[in-house]
Amino acid sequence: MSIVTRFFRSLALAAAAFTLAAGAAAQTYPSRTIRLVVPFPAGGGTDIVARIVAGEMASMLGQSVVVDNKGGANGIIGADFVAKSPPDGYTLVMSTMGNFAINPSIYKKLPFSVTSDLVPVTQVVSVPLVLFVHPSVPARSVAEFVAYTKAQKNPVTYASSGTGGGPHLAGELFASATGARLLHVPYKGSGPAFVDLLSGQVAADFDSLVQGLPYVRNGQLRALALLAPRRSELLPDVPTMGEVVPGYDVTNWYGMMAPAGTPPAIVNRLQQVVAQIMAKPEIRKRMIAEGVEPVASKPEEFGTFLKREIDRWAGAVKAAAIEPQ
Repeated sequence: MSIVTRFFRSLALAAAAFTLAAGAAAQTYPSRTIRLVVPFPAGGGTDIVARIVAGEMASMLGQSVVVDNKGGANGIIGADFVAKSPPDGYTLVMSTMGNFAINPSIYKKLPFSVTSDLVPVTQVVSVPLVLFVHPSVPARSVAEFVAYTKAQKNPVTYASSGTGGGPHLAGELFASATGARLLHVPYKGSGPAFVDLLSGQVAADFDSLVQGLPYVRNGQLRALALLAPRRSELLPDVPTMGEVVPGYDVTNWYGMMAPAGTPPAIVNRLQQVVAQIMAKPEIRKRMIAEGVEPVASKPEEFGTFLKREIDRWAGAVKAAAIEPQ
C-alpha cells in the first residue's frame, strides 16, 4: 500500500470515527445543563422570550436550561462567547436581527463571523417594532411627531438597545425618510433604554412590541406606529408606518444559534424541541399575547433567511449613510 493510499485511508477512518462519536454524543444529548446566552441585559424582549423558551426546553429535555445574560457591545460580547465555545450543544445564543444581520455591516471588524463561527438552529419568533413616545411628547400621530421634531430647537432624542441594532437602524431610516430631527442615544440593551424612556429622559424609542406593550396598556407610553407590514390585533388602532411612509418595514426577529461544528443531529434536535414548544397552544397564545409571532423555522430555512437579511441590511446601512465603526 502506497504512502498516499495510507494517508487517505487514515483520513477516511478519522472522519468515520468522528461521525460515530458525534452520533453517540447526539444520542445521549443532553446529559447536563444547557446554557442559553442572551447577549443583552435582563428585562429586554430577547430576554423575555428566551426565558419562556428555556423553561419549556428544560421540561422537554430533562435537563436545566439556564439563561445567561452577557450584555455589552451591542450583543457582540455574548455572541462572541458562544462562537468560541465548544461545539457540543451545551452553549447556545438567542439574539436578534441587529446582532446577527446588521452588525456585520455596522462594524468593520467583528471578533467572530456570524456565518462561519455560528450555525443556525432556528428563527424562534418574528417581532414587530413600534415607535413609542413618552407621554410628555404632544404628538399623537407620526405626522405630528415629525412636525414636533422639526419645531424643537434641538433634535429630539430617541433611545436604542445599542449602536447598529434594529431600533437604531429603524430610527435612522425613519429620519432619512421623513426629515425628522432626531438624536440617537444608545444603551446597553432594551431594558436600560426603556428605563430612561419611561422616566422621560429620552423622548422616543423604536423597539419591540413585546418590550413596550405593557407600558402602552397602562398609559406610561404612547404607540404611534407599528414598523411591521400589517397592524397588530394587540394594538388595532395603531397604524403601520407603511401607511404613512410607503415601503417602510423594519420587523425584528429573535433566532437561536450554536457554535460552528455542533453535530447536525444536535442542531436538529434543538430545532425540533423549539418547534414543539411553539406548537403548544398555551405557549403560542402566550407568545402572541406578548407581541411576538412564533416561527420555529428549520436550520436550513433560518440559514437562508439569515443570509438574505444580512444582504438586505447591508443595503439599508449604505442607503442611510451610516459609517461602519
